[in-house]
Amino acid sequence: MSRRTVLAAGAGITAALSVPTTARAAAPDGRRPHDDRRLRALISRMSLQEKVGQLFVTRVYGASATAPDQADIDANLGELGVRTAAELIRKYRVGGIIYFTWAHNTQNPYQIADLSNGIQQASLDQPRGLPMLIATDQEHGAVCRVGEPATLFPGAMAIGAGGSAADARTVGRISGTELRALGINQDYSPDADVNVNPANPVIGVRSFGADPAAVAELVAAEVRGYRSARVAATAKHFPGHGDTAVDSHYGFPVITHSRELWEKLDAVPFRSAIAAGIDSIMTAHIQFPALDGSGDPATLSEPILTGILRGELGYDGVVITDSLGMEGVRTKYGDDRVPVLALQAGVDQLLNPPSIDTAWNAVLRAVQDGELTEARLDESILRILRMKSRLGLFDGVYVDRKGVDRTVGTKSHLATADRIAERTTTLLVNEGGTLPLDRRAQPRLLVVGADPDSPSGTTGPPTGVLAAALTEAGFTATALPTGTNPSAAAVDKAVAAAEDADAVVVGTYNVTAGSSQRTLVDRLLATGKPVVALAVRNPYDIAQLPSVRACLASYCWTDVELRAAARVIAGRVRPRGKLPVPVQRADDPTRVLYPIGHGLTY
Repeated sequence: MSRRTVLAAGAGITAALSVPTTARAAAPDGRRPHDDRRLRALISRMSLQEKVGQLFVTRVYGASATAPDQADIDANLGELGVRTAAELIRKYRVGGIIYFTWAHNTQNPYQIADLSNGIQQASLDQPRGLPMLIATDQEHGAVCRVGEPATLFPGAMAIGAGGSAADARTVGRISGTELRALGINQDYSPDADVNVNPANPVIGVRSFGADPAAVAELVAAEVRGYRSARVAATAKHFPGHGDTAVDSHYGFPVITHSRELWEKLDAVPFRSAIAAGIDSIMTAHIQFPALDGSGDPATLSEPILTGILRGELGYDGVVITDSLGMEGVRTKYGDDRVPVLALQAGVDQLLNPPSIDTAWNAVLRAVQDGELTEARLDESILRILRMKSRLGLFDGVYVDRKGVDRTVGTKSHLATADRIAERTTTLLVNEGGTLPLDRRAQPRLLVVGADPDSPSGTTGPPTGVLAAALTEAGFTATALPTGTNPSAAAVDKAVAAAEDADAVVVGTYNVTAGSSQRTLVDRLLATGKPVVALAVRNPYDIAQLPSVRACLASYCWTDVELRAAARVIAGRVRPRGKLPVPVQRADDPTRVLYPIGHGLTY
């Protein structure tokens, strides 16, 4: 792409939205009062097909917008009916693209920046071309699409354990700054769900915690951080996905909260996000009978999205669906009906339908047949263009490698992530002063336990990362992975290896009553060697490990959290995290074993 092309494209966009120097002050949401007039003029020149396309955000395979690998071309042809991102934009005039690791969109920073530029150019080259929203799920912690060498921060529940709104804002600011340098301008974060169900299979550590006021404060802080970086933050999943034992990717959860409980619990962080100027809110594919008795998912519910979110909460920003490929939204209706019903309910952006051709044509037909009005589409497009305008996309969209070098994964950013992580590790149990371990008295450490697949872009596996960090701290640490469901042979091997160690660190991962991880821990304790348990995901593991004399929670198994936990174990830093969720007793879930706010130190 030549510099002339970049400048010409940028000038064309700027001219379309040029404003006089006597422009009035911006409104609280960043819009100038006269912007809508210019945006409406853009909409008036759009064809119906262009309007329909502007509502969609979809995946596309490939590391390049025009020349992806053959395997990605084949995947695009099979799922999208086009060869490349550029062809997708030309055919459907989509308003946004979502990046995924598995779609090969996020291989390295230079590649991501080049892909973003190619996508923007493909859109701006079209008649009446508009800048694209380029989005991803960069929650940090367990859900991250852009990996190393970008800066990876602790996830939401770890930040909740740190309890610092300043840290949450820093996460948003630095993450947003790095994403923007890569050409990504919309992030589907933060998670505003209040995780009150320990069995929640889809939210869990993605939530800041179980206290709605604390969650609300951290959500608002992260939103402000992203806004300062000119990246659109997205609060999810409205009206609240924190109390379910069903994953909406694979089933249709039902939330049984009363309307009164919803007001006191689930609604609180979303109100806070709106007050902080949230750019977009993502819907949940959940049934919430107290808010809508129809049995429809919230994504397709006019009482929830238009009546409550827009009417009662006063939100007039962009509403985006969660992925339309998830089972929770496909249970009642076909893929051709879902996008139409979502728009009727009050949605603006339709995310990642299973078939873009089916969904796009369904919306087009709905307008042609009178089921949807073109004026209804215009309402949503205006909100989308307002967001693009606030992000400065009409002033220029291209990024360059110098910006990547200056911004992504800098020493300063990485050091900040380490410092924040050190404030999150939570010491739950420390009987007899087991911790910190002493590198002089206990120089030989064995690191065993679960090695779940590492979150995107981290090095892993967890046992290896822990062993390396403990060795760096002055110990001689050996890693011996035993898995999330260790076999009898794996347990025997770990016990035998423990005989040659001075202490054992065991990483646990979602321990249940019948888990063989409990057997592993019990057998290691029986050796008489000091055993330190580290819950590398949910902090609830401690309820299943009553005999453990030392236990910490890292809230995720990314490198930054594991390294911080290792420094705590080694006594390099003091544990400062406090539980952001209660831990109930395993034998009586009605009783709390460790309350919110519990956390020991040295």
